[in-house]
Amino acid sequence: MPHNTDIRGPVVWFTGYSGSGKTTLCQAVTDGLLSNGLSAQMLDGDDLRRGVCADLGYEISDRVKHVRRVAHLADLLSKQGNIVLVAVICPLESLRQIVRSVVPNLIQVYVDAPLAICEQRDPKGLYKKARAGVICDFTGIDATFEPPACPDVVCHTDRESVEESAEKVLNWLYMNGLRGRRTVIPP
Repeated sequence: MPHNTDIRGPVVWFTGYSGSGKTTLCQAVTDGLLSNGLSAQMLDGDDLRRGVCADLGYEISDRVKHVRRVAHLADLLSKQGNIVLVAVICPLESLRQIVRSVVPNLIQVYVDAPLAICEQRDPKGLYKKARAGVICDFTGIDATFEPPACPDVVCHTDRESVEESAEKVLNWLYMNGLRGRRTVIPP
């Protein structure tokens, strides 16, 4: 029986520095979609590194493997009709091209917060460890982050509330063909 590609859901990939608000924003958008009766699945980079990517480090060869695994998982969930929301740093344009080669229906959200703000937030203490040399190949400290060239949505989490940024993403999705009933995210 042929696979019905009409049910494929979009894959919304949130990229940005550690501490930029990717997971928080991704969760808010997921909640907004679910509250509107849509099927949404969230994949968080930290969770995936504790499971399906636990064998990988942060050097570039492992980052390529990590991104490829996450992209394939997102694509599989998408083929089941889910809207898939992914919160993964994905710091290089070459890595984002790998994602695009695996995921034909990719929507890229750049969670743009200045490095200094992310380092101040440092919710997991990772910047402090990177500055002390405990963590190597840390994005923004001793590993490069290339801002996306042409993201579909840019959220400035240093000056937008979570609700404002989530609304921006949801509005983009609905204006670009996502079907379902639409309500505003509760604050």
